[in-house]
Amino acid sequence: MTIIEMFEQSAVLTLLGMGVVFGFLLILVVAIICMGKIAHAIGWDKVPEAAKPKASLPTPAVVAASVAANQDSAITAAISAAVSTYRKTHN
Repeated sequence: MTIIEMFEQSAVLTLLGMGVVFGFLLILVVAIICMGKIAHAIGWDKVPEAAKPKASLPTPAVVAASVAANQDSAITAAISAAVSTYRKTHN
């Protein structure tokens, strides 16, 4: 077997493997699309009324901002107390 024949076989094997993987992925995509359409036809994609939130919850950004503001004021108070104590003891 020559080098040229080995390269030909490796090219065929590579293309065959890539074709098999592409075919499997194509079948997988078609199956997922079909299952989505079936679930939509049955009505499984609907959210029941009991599961819907009744009141709006604060967004994570609002919660993070309020936590940061509380932490900033607590840090400022701790630093002020530490500086005051240091000045009293070292004067």
